[in-house]
Amino acid sequence: MEAKIRADQNVTTLVNILNVETENQQALVAALKDGIEAFFSKRPGFISSSVLTAKDGRQVIIYSQWRSPGDIEAFRQNPNFGPYIQRIAALAKGEAITCDVAFVHAS
Repeated sequence: MEAKIRADQNVTTLVNILNVETENQQALVAALKDGIEAFFSKRPGFISSSVLTAKDGRQVIIYSQWRSPGDIEAFRQNPNFGPYIQRIAALAKGEAITCDVAFVHAS
């Protein structure tokens, strides 16, 4: 399914904002891509993930869509999550925010 940003109460959005040293940005993107393709995308409730990179090289943002907050919690309880998140934490520091999309204007 293609990622669509929409105001939809049937979708839970997870936004991760990661601060990274510029020399590690591409390594972080590669690690995120690997995790999404090998792990996240195979979990129940996963819809999509998009990875955005700051032009200055200092941030990476992950925009993920899930069917429910429970699906996000279940993937975090999976034994593969610990090693994955340790790999990410070695490259960047950040925070995760669980959101509802409140408004979208598209043309």
